[in-house]
Amino acid sequence: MSSDDRYIVISADGHAGGDIGDYRPYLESKWHDDFDAWAAEYENPYEDLEGELGGRNWDSARRMADLEADGQAAEILYPNTIPPFYPKTSLTAQPPALTTVDAERRWAGLQAHNRWLVDFCNDYPGRRAGVVQINLFDVENSVAEIRWAREHGLTGGVLLPGTPPGSGLPQLHHASYEPIWQACEELGMPLNHHTGSAAPPMGPDPEDTITFLLEVSWYAHRAFYQLILGGALERHPELQLVFTEQGTAWVPDELLRLDYFFERMRSSDGSQEQVWGAEVMSKLSLKPSEYWARQCHVGASFIRPMEMGVRHQVGVDRIMWGSDYPHKEASSPYSREAIALAFAGVPRDEAEKMLSLNAAKLYGFDLDFLRPIADRIGPRVDEVFAGLPPRSVPRDANMCPAFAGYEFAAE
Repeated sequence: MSSDDRYIVISADGHAGGDIGDYRPYLESKWHDDFDAWAAEYENPYEDLEGELGGRNWDSARRMADLEADGQAAEILYPNTIPPFYPKTSLTAQPPALTTVDAERRWAGLQAHNRWLVDFCNDYPGRRAGVVQINLFDVENSVAEIRWAREHGLTGGVLLPGTPPGSGLPQLHHASYEPIWQACEELGMPLNHHTGSAAPPMGPDPEDTITFLLEVSWYAHRAFYQLILGGALERHPELQLVFTEQGTAWVPDELLRLDYFFERMRSSDGSQEQVWGAEVMSKLSLKPSEYWARQCHVGASFIRPMEMGVRHQVGVDRIMWGSDYPHKEASSPYSREAIALAFAGVPRDEAEKMLSLNAAKLYGFDLDFLRPIADRIGPRVDEVFAGLPPRSVPRDANMCPAFAGYEFAAE
């Protein structure tokens, strides 16, 4: 191994979106007056979309310069900015539309974002895999949009919205979503379930905010067993499901818990679990851990050393490193350091899987194309293996959970 060997790094968790005015050209002209009125009253609720920080979402050249300085060769792109006519970002639970016209406008807004994203990805072909947005309130149009996205090169797959309590939506095990699962398997489009959209809205009190923080990932994890119970993973064995920005350490305990309950429900001892679960279990051929090993993945944003310790239980071929750029908690601009901290002592073949090979296989990145880019900007293999010395990173990196417990440099 040469001392100059470098890893290809593909971030499985990036966020982008247009500035408000950027979306107008992607709307049909019949919506322009409504858009102008909506944009005039729009009040941005997110500080990282304002001023100098906001441009990181839509300034294509600046974004690529930031990521190259951070050692990243390619990324999967989730939404970040608010689509036209929506009350808030798609990464949180959306309330249902108030009227038929409101529903039509919102659908046009999602489509505008998807079309903007095609052009944004095409600025740097082979380095951005855009995730298409759909709307579970309208399955038929969502299936058509998935097909459109595949034809137009959004190789990041589909953003699967959540179904939080009180949303008015059927839960994800419901048969009404079958056309979505079928289209995703047929087209090779991964289902990406990002944390945030599955949790109920936050209440007004400070305690509500903390409760949301503590529960938001748990609500997102529910999609795993809902898609098993509804038979989506059974009927569609090639369908791939990704859990992004939800941590990694939860997986082993959750698989043990689910395997235990599924075994109890499959038993013939007349237990209450068997009484409740026998009908559903009769339609399933695998244990939850087996569905996981065959069809599930983790977009491991700001993975920590402790989580790296359970990588074999999760599956080294299931984990994909992510930076979460440009969010406040992102590892950028200290991703090289975050990678060295988490991957210290990890064998090269395993690190390559988690830093690039797994994402390349799932999302279709060309590693031969990315290799000369990584040779120029990627983190060095020997430096990653050696780990991150204490006090070598400034304290402002503490905003990223990857550095939890790390001893920072003195002020």
